[in-house]
Amino acid sequence: MIESSPAVQAAVQGQLGESMKSGSGKAFDRKNRLLFYNSTFKVVCICSAIFVCLILFSILIFMFRTGVLTFKTVPLTTFLFSTDWSPETETYGAFVFIFGTFALTALTLLFSVPLSVFVAVFLAEMAPKWLRNLLRPILDLLVGIPSVVYGFLGLTLLLPKLRDWAQVDLSDGILAGAIVLSIMILPTISRISDDSISAVPQKYRDASYALGATRFHTIVRVVLPSARSGILYAVILGMARAIGETMAIVMVIGNTPQLANALFKPTSVLTSNIVMQIPNVPFDSTWNYALYMMGFLLLFISLLMIVVIRLLQRKGASR
Repeated sequence: MIESSPAVQAAVQGQLGESMKSGSGKAFDRKNRLLFYNSTFKVVCICSAIFVCLILFSILIFMFRTGVLTFKTVPLTTFLFSTDWSPETETYGAFVFIFGTFALTALTLLFSVPLSVFVAVFLAEMAPKWLRNLLRPILDLLVGIPSVVYGFLGLTLLLPKLRDWAQVDLSDGILAGAIVLSIMILPTISRISDDSISAVPQKYRDASYALGATRFHTIVRVVLPSARSGILYAVILGMARAIGETMAIVMVIGNTPQLANALFKPTSVLTSNIVMQIPNVPFDSTWNYALYMMGFLLLFISLLMIVVIRLLQRKGASR
């Protein structure tokens, strides 16, 4: 065996030491880079969330500060509870539009939510794979159709059918608006509910079948309660689109400032009244301030409904 000289051994040890230092340095640099990337990503996410919240609160504050100028000349009770909207005589009662918004949203949810849940249950639990793969992309495409298309179809196809069916001269009203909005938000609620139902673990179904439950009872008593959270989120998104929709409603509801005490009576809601009147209103006028206050009420109603649904969701989860 050939023994190496002391000089060779020292050289080898020096190279090993340098390589170990280099390796530890690379590992140390990689660890620092990962920490830097993670910290930067966290800061970016936090800043993005704060930015979105600032935009929302800025919009609310701006609309409130502009809309509250209405009450310099119009009493609050008159604005909220009067049904007389006559800008020509400086009379601004918004109860017609507030009531129409609530009535239209409630009727839309009454039509769309049960039907959307049925569609979601069919897709997730009953439909064969080939049909499921066909219908899901179709629903995704329906979500992206512009609202003006739905409004045009409602104006040209739905209103004549309703007029012939009800034997009335005018078929404009909240019923036509609710049907159009139900068709619009049905794909949104159905797809999100479908994903929520599909995400329920299969072991829940197997346990229900093992206890002797039928398919119907398994879906109603096990699957739907387990997917309740996702279904409520779907309803929130659908409701937000329904309550803020403008073009489709303008084309089928009639746009008349009168109380909607019948399904076929032309009326108006907050969104339709704003979009029809805002282009011709001077900025520094009570009329313009009243429209801004109506926009603020629209945002407030949307946030209020979302909070109510969240509270119901927490109450159901606690049970």
